Amino acid sequence: MSIKIKCDYIWQTLRQRLCCTLNSLFLHMNAKEISLEEGKVKPVVDHLNDLLANYHIYYQKVRGCHWNVKGQNFFTLHIKFEELYTAALTTIDELAERILTLGKPPYSTFKDYIETSQIKEIQTIGLKDTKMVKAIIDDLAILIAKEREIMGITAEAGDDGSNDMVNAFMQFNEKNTWMLRSFVNED
Repeated sequence: MSIKIKCDYIWQTLRQRLCCTLNSLFLHMNAKEISLEEGKVKPVVDHLNDLLANYHIYYQKVRGCHWNVKGQNFFTLHIKFEELYTAALTTIDELAERILTLGKPPYSTFKDYIETSQIKEIQTIGLKDTKMVKAIIDDLAILIAKEREIMGITAEAGDDGSNDMVNAFMQFNEKNTWMLRSFVNED
């Protein structure tokens, strides 16, 4: 057996053991371990999972807009849509990891996302650029409303970690709503 094959085998074995250990830690995590009450965490997790589902549909919609935008605003919107979907992808990961930190599993199937999400899919192929922007503005309004609701729930649960995280998401979405509304002269 060559040294490279041995190193690859050792690395693969270590990775598998580390993943098993981390999975075990997350599966045995509970709210008490981070000084939160289990009963108060359930509504937080339920709402974070709902937000996670909405972000997944929003992410894919913005990605579709990025791919399919055409016209005189192509360069401006292509870049803006990329910024938005990149931020959404980071948000999705942070939401899922926060849910795991609270000791619960995050939604992880498109079936869950589609059934749960208030944000709905749209066909972006052939959609006029301003209609794309207006669809994103509508979705941001939904996300902001959900984030405001979650902030009240997390405050009641004493979950400052989730509250701070969601507040940052909301601030980003508020600023981008203003920018997009200005773009389509709706400010």
